[in-house]
Amino acid sequence: MNYLVARPLRGLFTALALSCAMLAQAAPQKVIVDLDIGDDIDDAFAVGLLLQSPEIDIIGITTAWGDTALRAQLLERMLRETGHSQIPVAQGIATSGNPQPFTQARYAQRGKLPAKIDAVDFLLEQIKRQPGQITLLALGPLTNVGAAIGRDAATFGQLKQVVMMGGSVRSGYRKSQYVPSRPADKEYNIASDIAGAQQLFTAGVPIVMMPVDSTQIRLDEVERNALLGHGSPVTDAMALLYHQWINAYQPWSSNMPSLFDVVPVAWLIDPAVCPTTPLRIVVDNDGYTRERPGKPNAQVCLASDQKRFFDIMMPRLLKD
Repeated sequence: MNYLVARPLRGLFTALALSCAMLAQAAPQKVIVDLDIGDDIDDAFAVGLLLQSPEIDIIGITTAWGDTALRAQLLERMLRETGHSQIPVAQGIATSGNPQPFTQARYAQRGKLPAKIDAVDFLLEQIKRQPGQITLLALGPLTNVGAAIGRDAATFGQLKQVVMMGGSVRSGYRKSQYVPSRPADKEYNIASDIAGAQQLFTAGVPIVMMPVDSTQIRLDEVERNALLGHGSPVTDAMALLYHQWINAYQPWSSNMPSLFDVVPVAWLIDPAVCPTTPLRIVVDNDGYTRERPGKPNAQVCLASDQKRFFDIMMPRLLKD
């Protein structure tokens, strides 16, 4: 080929390659969400942010822990009323003895039970179809996760990553950012299903961990009023769920909810929200997530950027 012809062709191929790379970079992240929506309110806010974020392609939502059928009904109503009924909802493994009250049950009871899809089957099937492409966003106790690993660890290992809210590494729960943190606590999601958590942290899959150290971001009055009074389908659903939550008997709650489960969603959109540190995390038999010496098995966010978090969350949720 003549060199004078080849040179512009090479330029064209380079431009095409760069264009393809930019398109690939801009493609939405494929995410399956596993959560225990209906008890605390942060799950509903996490779903709201996911629905309002074009950076996220929700492959499906699986319900975890307690009355997973009622959780599926809650999601069916929320998705239908916000124009997202095409998102599959899969029912996870039900458990008994849940110490948390299902505070948003009245909202859920007006939903319709979706066609029965088994959560573990759904998760493994989707990973097989799209190996290396799916992020599992784990926002509840890890019962479904442990079952998926137990059934087919090789397929589970083909996840792109697990991004999770769970654990307590260097500090524990606190009522306010102005109050000193407690020592590391047994965090609810981990302690509810210790065996499932132990399976995850030894599965060899990439883990991004958001413990209570970095996720106790509270929704103050100004932001709360702006969201709950906004009047879009998504914020209307959030407002109903919030008021059922606040009206329930929860002696530990306040009108300023902690947005634990929203932080991992914001991290998916902008990792600078919650910079991570490689650590080796071991889940002990009491449900503590212990930092241990050795090869890291998780990227752990120990402190989040709260301003950046709200800069991500608020504009998206205030869109119509």
